[in-house]
Amino acid sequence: MAKKRSTKRDAGEKSVVEAGVLSTVELFRGLPRSCHWTLEKNSAVREFAAGHLFFRPGQSGDVLFLLEKGRVQTFRESSRKKLVIAELKAPAVFGEMACIGQGMYHCAAETVTASRIRMISRKDLEATLDQFPALTRRFLELVSERFVRVLGDLDGAALRNLIPRMAALLLERAEGDVVRGIPHRELAERLGVYRESATAALGELRNAGIVAVSRKEIRILQRERLERAARE
Repeated sequence: MAKKRSTKRDAGEKSVVEAGVLSTVELFRGLPRSCHWTLEKNSAVREFAAGHLFFRPGQSGDVLFLLEKGRVQTFRESSRKKLVIAELKAPAVFGEMACIGQGMYHCAAETVTASRIRMISRKDLEATLDQFPALTRRFLELVSERFVRVLGDLDGAALRNLIPRMAALLLERAEGDVVRGIPHRELAERLGVYRESATAALGELRNAGIVAVSRKEIRILQRERLERAARE
């Protein structure tokens, strides 16, 4: 009986090997096995230790990376802060921006753990996209989804950096504990941002109970917290 179970397990493992890792990735799922085989045959696979940096923002390239084993982190760095975009677990693809337009990466990518990576050239990927239009749509959806996520994360980081500047401006313009006669438009102009961004930053201070906002004035409710926010 034990021998039969072992045989079934071996057969299952063999079928996974035969199917190939590409069949487990959403981007390539449903493509003919011959297509998977061609991409696998033409691509290279390497093992990387934790901490290996594949690329940085602004660098050009022509490779789509497929994470077969391990974990990879994509991120951006701004003002000495690291903004993590995604932490990918196998199986997953990254570096997709190298395969469209000018082939320029918009973020950095680094292994978090020891990882096995397959590298598919832009040329081979484009040949597959030409052959299977449905794959082109999936690829564009992947790029769009990740780009929107980056914009959202950057907007969030910008808002966090804006709050200390907003707090400092309110302290500067306050008469006692009240700031009068400064519309949101003027606050935005003084801070060099869009009005919506200034309103969002002010809303964060209001939601934290630090200030109260009315149509004609902004009242400081907790000066010590506002001063602390200005220093952060």
